[in-house]
Amino acid sequence: MSRSRTNSGSGELLVELRRETAVPLHQQLESGIRERIRQGLLRADTVMPSTRALATDLGLSRGVVVEAYQQLVAEGYLVSRTGGYTQVAPAAARTSPQDKEKPAPTGPPRIDFKYSRPDVSQFPRAAWLRSIRRVLNETPHLSFAYLDGRGADELRTALSDYLNRVRGTSARPENMLVCNGFAQGSRLLLQVLAASGYKRLAVEDPSDNELREVATAAGLEAVGVPVLESGLDVGALERSGADAVLVTAAHQFPTGAVTSAETRAALVEWAARRDALIIEDDYDAEYRYDREPIGAMQGLAPDRVVYAGTASKTLAPGLRLGWLILPARLVEPMAAAKIVDDRGSPVLDQLTFADFVARGEFDRHLRRMRPRYRRLRDALVGRLAERLPDLEPIGVSAGLHVMAWLPADVSESAVTQAARERGLGVYGLKPYWVQNAGPEGLVFGYGGLTEPAVVEGIDLLADTIASLRR
Repeated sequence: MSRSRTNSGSGELLVELRRETAVPLHQQLESGIRERIRQGLLRADTVMPSTRALATDLGLSRGVVVEAYQQLVAEGYLVSRTGGYTQVAPAAARTSPQDKEKPAPTGPPRIDFKYSRPDVSQFPRAAWLRSIRRVLNETPHLSFAYLDGRGADELRTALSDYLNRVRGTSARPENMLVCNGFAQGSRLLLQVLAASGYKRLAVEDPSDNELREVATAAGLEAVGVPVLESGLDVGALERSGADAVLVTAAHQFPTGAVTSAETRAALVEWAARRDALIIEDDYDAEYRYDREPIGAMQGLAPDRVVYAGTASKTLAPGLRLGWLILPARLVEPMAAAKIVDDRGSPVLDQLTFADFVARGEFDRHLRRMRPRYRRLRDALVGRLAERLPDLEPIGVSAGLHVMAWLPADVSESAVTQAARERGLGVYGLKPYWVQNAGPEGLVFGYGGLTEPAVVEGIDLLADTIASLRR
């Protein structure tokens, strides 16, 4: 009969012992531990349970465990440490077959222009800590019970006030839903739309490829619509037969195009005429440098536009805080979908962010970060002009990235690969084209870099391109 037990006192170790066999128990224990080390299941420097605790856990005499440990120490699988504890020997763990099969990690690029990386080193820890303390000291106990599917009322109220003031939305707390970033919010929304009869989602071409995959998984057909200098091509949208469209109107990703007033009006008119829905991803509109702020489309047609925002670019992506402003007809099904998905986002984070926003700390943080990001943008654009004048950046007036078309004599794949060999991460446009048929270019995310790193990175890119041309 098999018998396996675990110890909850001085560490746990699952070992199977067969007491009906003729093999001595100490040998079975040795074999079990030895095999787990060989398989990589017990890693280097893992602290083993004490002999007394393991003996009690497995129903053995302590002498059996001591004998097994001594044999494994003699073989080099375990090592006894000062203080009376035993660990897995590093040498034994390093030679496990499983570890040999793993490819050697390549590591991240030394300088990485990857998009979607704000400067998390500037997270306002002191202000956030003050908000956490106020929440813990002042929040009624009932606020920590199960949540409404829309999220904490305090955060929905703070965000609606903020967005109406800063982004020109027409938000009410009862029409807002708090989610775990845009990823969860968009996934739930597309699932709800598919369940209610929507068939085809139009997306900007080029655009973020992840949402297209989410749409397909939800049962929607994703179709690409070209992006013009004035925003989405509404004529092509008409011909697409879509009943919903996703736009990044304030700062198109990745081209940086700003949707004009005429295009906004045409989009709203299209949605009204077709009884369609506009999904507005307002992902980085708080950062603008060379133009006046442009309000959100949601304020033009609250019953036709779903507004999506997030703290990922403004504070830190690890917070997983996002929000949606919904037309009234979508509030209940979205709240129900949120409850089914995860029972609600963590209330402590929501209440902390609500206090942070309501006390003006969010505004102060953004005022502090705008000039910092502008200096990075200026360093990037300036160095490109000096070293790579034929890579003219576009979409530079806002956000945390710029884009540049590549000249015809330079291949996107060759540049990205050769740059990577020099420790430089640069990223091409190919993944963002819906049909993979557009011109080639590079997207430069600069939010998480320093000015010297930006300059050095462009110098490395210039050298890379020069070597390819030679």
